Amino acid sequence: MKVLLWIARMLFGLVFIFSGFVKAIDPLGSTYKFQDYFLSFGLEWLFPFALVLAIILSTLEFMIGLNTLLGIKMKVTAWGGLLFMLFFTPLTLYVALYDPVPDCGCFGDALVISNWQTFYKNIVFLAAAILIFIYRKKIKPLWSERKDWYLSGVVALIGVLISVYCLRNLPLIDFRPWKVGNNMIELMTPEPEEANIYLTFENQQTGETKEYPATDYPWDDEEWSKVWKFKNQRSEVIKAYVPAPIDGFAIHDEYGDDFSEIYIGNPDYQFLLIVYDLERANTKAFAKRINPIAAAAEAEGHSFIALTGTPYDYIDPFRHEHQTPFRFYNADGTMLKTIIRSNPGLVLMKDGIVLGKWAHRNIPDYETIKKEYME
Repeated sequence: MKVLLWIARMLFGLVFIFSGFVKAIDPLGSTYKFQDYFLSFGLEWLFPFALVLAIILSTLEFMIGLNTLLGIKMKVTAWGGLLFMLFFTPLTLYVALYDPVPDCGCFGDALVISNWQTFYKNIVFLAAAILIFIYRKKIKPLWSERKDWYLSGVVALIGVLISVYCLRNLPLIDFRPWKVGNNMIELMTPEPEEANIYLTFENQQTGETKEYPATDYPWDDEEWSKVWKFKNQRSEVIKAYVPAPIDGFAIHDEYGDDFSEIYIGNPDYQFLLIVYDLERANTKAFAKRINPIAAAAEAEGHSFIALTGTPYDYIDPFRHEHQTPFRFYNADGTMLKTIIRSNPGLVLMKDGIVLGKWAHRNIPDYETIKKEYME
């Protein structure tokens, strides 16, 4: 039982630490997931609390995991872990049955698993939480019990500070498709189906049928063609069609024309300013950082555009108010949030490859970008 308890503590603690950490480094991602849940359950009035709840959840998970691993305040920690699993296990069963959200978001973007896989995982961790709770009094801390609360307080503070830092900047680790180094052309291109095609022909005189590979049949034999007529075809799939990891992303102008290929596949340096919501954007960054970079880039012949999910009738007044020397295009706001967790945020690309990403408060001047990221 002692060995089993150690295994339960290790498994439970490490997974909770991992889950809390990947949520803490991407608080906006967790916020959007909370909003997905609120929308599905008709609790839109909770939207303003989503960010606070995201930070609280990641910090609690991190604390419970580390406390379990180190044996800190196990009477309280065991109760916390058990109540946590007693709440989330039925919730994930409901999500698995009715599919209100595509994935639970348990591990952020670091590890996406299906809703049923999430429920099965929670069954295992509920069992571990029960075992830890039953034997909580036998779990001793690795050092003085008097100092346990100090360590718990430090852990909680670290969790909150990580979330605040990543909220003000960008996630410490980027698990999303648009991370630096990724080739977006490849990620937007599906893998086509590969199959062998076979054609069946019927002899019009005898009724006999024969099957030929589509690439090897006597189509140029006139005598054969007079007798044998096409009947049907079949295919043997060698490799199934694989949809693109990024599907449906498009850049449209005010007339609905698609410019995705032009800008994403631009062989030259391409600046993308992501402003997924103009009405909630940090506007101070435009005059101070963004507009000078746009002017300098375009003076050297490099393309600089902005992408927003805000309708066009709001774009022109915004451009005039902030004197933006670049063109705005429309894209899906939800997809723009996956590109960069900053509103606005700047992305530098070349040949479809992401070279750099900056939150609005961290955008360097053009000369620095040119020196460090551009040949």
